[in-house]
Amino acid sequence: MKNILTRFKLLKLSDVCNIQTGKYDANHEKPNGKYRFYTCAFEYMYCETKRFSGECIILPGNGANVGEVFYYNGDFDAYQRTYVLNKINIYPKYLYYHLLGNWRKRNQDKQFGSATNYIRMGNFTDYEISVPEDNFQLAIVSKIEELFSELDIGIKNLKTAQQQLKVYRQAVLKWAFEGKLTNENVKDVELPETWKFLRFGEIFSTTPQNGLYKASTEYGSGTPIIRIDGFYEGAILSDYEYKRVRLTKEEIEKYEIVEGDILVNRVNSMPYLGKCGIVKHLKERTVFESNIMKVKVDLKMAFPEYVAIYLSSQRGLKELRKNAKQAVNQASINQTDVSNVNIPLPKMEEQKLIVQEIENRLSVADKMEESINDSLKQAEALRQSILKKAFEGKLI
Repeated sequence: MKNILTRFKLLKLSDVCNIQTGKYDANHEKPNGKYRFYTCAFEYMYCETKRFSGECIILPGNGANVGEVFYYNGDFDAYQRTYVLNKINIYPKYLYYHLLGNWRKRNQDKQFGSATNYIRMGNFTDYEISVPEDNFQLAIVSKIEELFSELDIGIKNLKTAQQQLKVYRQAVLKWAFEGKLTNENVKDVELPETWKFLRFGEIFSTTPQNGLYKASTEYGSGTPIIRIDGFYEGAILSDYEYKRVRLTKEEIEKYEIVEGDILVNRVNSMPYLGKCGIVKHLKERTVFESNIMKVKVDLKMAFPEYVAIYLSSQRGLKELRKNAKQAVNQASINQTDVSNVNIPLPKMEEQKLIVQEIENRLSVADKMEESINDSLKQAEALRQSILKKAFEGKLI
């Protein structure tokens, strides 16, 4: 180990490569272009020009992806705030992995800008890189890629398991609302004899209500308000941070939500339109915002948890969106659209049993997913550990 370390020398980044930026704005993109066009986004686009070629390293210069590092060997062009390291006089993959392990960490306290982080050319001047002889550069890169390859196989398997869990969740919901979790010998496309299809509007206890609009100047203190980012897949997020809005007593009374209410997202982009959540465990009086519709069901006819889970299934979402009105960047549903949703409804006791059966099955899936997420975090930590050891001379 000692002999390896003595072969390293410390160089400035500018000693080992040329540092440039692109010169085009985002309008330079051509969807059917021949060459890659690197912007500050995570995914590259395409264009018709090529200012750079060969083995290069691309670093987003502003936005959410500041700190990311990309390698590309070929012809391409770049956005005016994207940095390109080219004419690299050491083994390019060695520089890439060095930056991959250190660039974000070195610059996380050197990003400037209030709403958008960005990197300046000056951030490159104090970056130092430990460089061994050529044969050691090749050996280190070879070992990194060997270990990364093994790690990537494990990560791929974990992500496959994640996708399988998603399929399983939807299968459970499909079986549930076909009556197959609580009835034996149910035929496909037929409901159990004791079930019936109703229009959602037939089980409302009151007319659905749209939420409250307040100007941004009224936010900051007062009554908690739930917004469309507060619920997903039938439930309000347990760690949701409520914003507060200044309201009159009359406004609070008019727009207050209570346990058992079902909230439906009535205006959003199509992939999120119709998502819903059931209200539970409120700590204080809370209201709901204008992009949300509040629905109350007749408790003699329907169990709210059953309804919320159904609306969050693929079948329920399809029903909610079937009459959606689409504009350029968003879609919407109104009270009539929600009223016309078809819902399969068993008797109350079976509704409660179905919710229990769903929760039992999905709680197992939740634990498996938590374990997978922990393993993915460990895999990322291991990746960083491999890079750290590599450039401390401890990998070979």
